[in-house]
Amino acid sequence: MLKIGVIGLGSISYQHIQAYLNHNDVELIALCDNDEHRLIEKGSVYKVTKLYTDYSALLENKEIDAVSICTWNNTHAEIAVAALEAGKNVLVEKPLSMTVEEALAVEAAVERTGKILQVGFVRRHGDNAKVLKKFIAQNELGEIYYAKASCMRRLGNPGGWFSDRTKSGGGPLIDLGVHMIDICWYLMGKPRPVSVSGNSYSLLGNRNHIENLSFYKAADYDPVLNDVEDLTNAMIRFENGASIIVDVSFTAHAKQDELAVKLFGDKGGAEIEPELTVVTEKHHTILNVTPQMDQLDFNFVKAFSNEINHFVECCREGKENIAPVSDGVEMMKMLTAIYESAKTGKEIYLV
Repeated sequence: MLKIGVIGLGSISYQHIQAYLNHNDVELIALCDNDEHRLIEKGSVYKVTKLYTDYSALLENKEIDAVSICTWNNTHAEIAVAALEAGKNVLVEKPLSMTVEEALAVEAAVERTGKILQVGFVRRHGDNAKVLKKFIAQNELGEIYYAKASCMRRLGNPGGWFSDRTKSGGGPLIDLGVHMIDICWYLMGKPRPVSVSGNSYSLLGNRNHIENLSFYKAADYDPVLNDVEDLTNAMIRFENGASIIVDVSFTAHAKQDELAVKLFGDKGGAEIEPELTVVTEKHHTILNVTPQMDQLDFNFVKAFSNEINHFVECCREGKENIAPVSDGVEMMKMLTAIYESAKTGKEIYLV
């Protein structure tokens, strides 16, 4: 049995905990949160008795083989390095860190300790991505030269730590954009980024005065504080000539929320969101091919289950990690460069 500790018991931890509890080869033995009331409550719900308000104390527990880090973004790197140094394998929620320097420090700790670190790029583990990856591996799309992704919320600032830049590192770009950029980059074969150009807007605030529309709220939701951007867009260029265009928002005057991920290759194309479709040509005719699956779109719960299963297999069986620390480092380079470009009004070069 792989013995697990979960650090941080906010809303995202639920997905980790449920997946661990459903795994036959895992025992969830420890929880950690700096909110003692929440810690005791969750310990009772999940029947976990080893409870810690200090992650350092949890890491001293020799029984624990691996940890999930589900804390605020500003603590990811610090806790990841400490966990690796304590001999634990690590699954850390995205983003890996808040700065490139922090990401490189985590990468150095992985190399130094030889332990596993998996970054929480959960969309890589969706059934839709796994199926499309097989098509791409068989060259059905050919050379993928362009991708376009949107995750536009008309009303969706989660508040709490998400809207506190000191804890989150930013708004929709670092929260939603990291997913959109990553799934495109991953499916494109992870080409080397060479430059980015971005824009960021902070004009609407959290719009908590809007009535009659519900939205996701952080566990520590507080509408008062908001110093993150409303919307960011960017273009990323890669060494092989490919490019990605992305736009993401927490709030915008839009008719409805929008989620779309599209890939374009010289032999075919694909849409992975909102529903998996492969576009191809046969007999001088364009075909939109719909793979027959129980779940064609991205299923949040199933993807987290797949992600946890993959982490457990990496820890127990040495399976190749499909979301290694090096990918987390490259993603931080892209994200921080986009923010820098938006701030300076200039294209930022990464080489």
